Amino acid sequence: MQHLKPRSKHGTVMAVSMMKDEAPYLLEWVAHHLAVGFTDLLVYTNDCSDGTVEMLQRLEELGLAHHRPNVIPEGQKPQPSALNHAQKEPLVATSDWLLVFDADEFLCINHPSGTLEGMLDDTVARGANGVVITWRIFGSGGIVEWSRAPVTEQYTRAAPPLWNKGWGVKTLFRYDPDHWKLGIHRPSIKNKWLETDFPDSVKWLNGSGQPMEDYFKFRGWRSIRRTLGYDWAQMNHYAVKSVDAYAVRKFRGNVNNKANKYNAEYWSLQDRNEVEDRAILRHAEARAAIMAGLLTDPVLSELHQKALDRVEARLAEFKTTPDYAALRESLVEASKVPITKVEAKPPQARDPAKIAALMSRVEKQANERPKDERQAPAVAGWATEDGDPYLPGEIDLSCDIAVDWVENHGIALPADARLFAPEALNAVLTGRFERRHARNIAGYLSGLSRMLEIGTGVAFLPMRALTACGGLKVMAHDERAVLIATARGIAERAGIHDSARLKLTDGPLHLPGDRGVSAGGLGALLGDFRPDVLRLARASDAPPETLAAQDLSGLSRVLLPFASDRHAARLREAYGPVLQAAGFAEEQERAGSGTLQFDRSAP
Repeated sequence: MQHLKPRSKHGTVMAVSMMKDEAPYLLEWVAHHLAVGFTDLLVYTNDCSDGTVEMLQRLEELGLAHHRPNVIPEGQKPQPSALNHAQKEPLVATSDWLLVFDADEFLCINHPSGTLEGMLDDTVARGANGVVITWRIFGSGGIVEWSRAPVTEQYTRAAPPLWNKGWGVKTLFRYDPDHWKLGIHRPSIKNKWLETDFPDSVKWLNGSGQPMEDYFKFRGWRSIRRTLGYDWAQMNHYAVKSVDAYAVRKFRGNVNNKANKYNAEYWSLQDRNEVEDRAILRHAEARAAIMAGLLTDPVLSELHQKALDRVEARLAEFKTTPDYAALRESLVEASKVPITKVEAKPPQARDPAKIAALMSRVEKQANERPKDERQAPAVAGWATEDGDPYLPGEIDLSCDIAVDWVENHGIALPADARLFAPEALNAVLTGRFERRHARNIAGYLSGLSRMLEIGTGVAFLPMRALTACGGLKVMAHDERAVLIATARGIAERAGIHDSARLKLTDGPLHLPGDRGVSAGGLGALLGDFRPDVLRLARASDAPPETLAAQDLSGLSRVLLPFASDRHAARLREAYGPVLQAAGFAEEQERAGSGTLQFDRSAP
């Protein structure tokens, strides 16, 4: 069995966890974390009745994990108790690297190497001694029934990565017991070292391998917008699993004895299924091989089988009760809560004076440095530089999730995190989506009657234009069929049924090698619809060379909306010469309202 246990040039890489009645999932958790590269696993247990202890004891006999009972002093909670024991544990004291995390958390290595070893190689090469790993919250994926299939293979839908309620962290760090006090989310520097040079030696990276901000050496338990990162690692958090699995956990209690943890409100917070995330399956083959190796031990195999039989028998009995039916109904209803309506426990009110009083001299000195020296730039992905409000790449709406609808300038839009980039989603929620353009669109279309919009997304601006401009007709195109399908739903909900006034179309604008004049391309749209105004909502869909190949003689105006002065300058440089050659001149005064306007020059 020792061949299943990895080695590391970085010494002992230890995982410390706390468990209560996790026997059905234990071998997958162990196999997975051996597969990613932990050299040692230490688990504290309390009040187990399902074989978890016996399985851990057998794993210890086989040299694959370590088990310790969590003897809990009166008045103390299980997790702090286990960490206090770990602080005194010789195995922990001699560890080189340490990560504390729970039984429903699985470390996913996104680092190019695919291994903890490779990630540590790069961490050390960058002169760092810690990596702050952010959660990804995984939901039920609509699964109700119990299954023996691996957790990491069953549940592949998660909250959007930029959903800030899912930004709790766990910290992998170089450990020595003299300087550090263990914590659930991150360790704390012991008080006796706060007024020394030791904090200066703490160099932690975020989950993308970028430097963490100085404040995190001293306080905080979650990522913020500037420190978020998943390129190297994420901590997949499977807090709910299926309805049946949740029911079993509810009636066996939880490791930290939290009251009301497994209620419908908690379910709605954790059952997030907005996006698919299969990254952890890169470890599936190695994990399955190790688990198969574990099950060759007859003792471990028998304990594992008994644990599965036991939980299934208990579940079958529970399913005959009214309590199960009530719980199932409440969870199904809780799944209908949109991500925009989810409520998390409010954070404790920040008291700047109290925090300042607790700050060490070193922390105060760090906070007195110029802001640009101690703060990282915001993580990419909130809003694209060209202002595209939609998420890049393939958008998957196949999973049926609850979505809130919010009125924006008289048109209800779905506040769907699967569609909109984070800043755009915030704008939808506050009724300010594309506010600048929505306010000004009527002025840009004055005296015109037929608009073709390219890169329309969900066609919000065309619908807004139709409500503001009587007699206008619009054709709205986007290459992503899912956005056009969404646009049709929005139009129906808004009562915009007149297909003669609003035409929605998708499909490629040009094929590889052509110049945009093939059937179905931009040339066909211009020729068939005969617009007098062309609006390039997403200019990349019709680059300058494509536009230069078109017959633009029927157009009176071309509109190029922009997101920033820098974006406007790039558009003007790229499209200005093409449009000038086609007989257009820019109306300079209009740029102040967010759009470059090019009008056909007088003969």
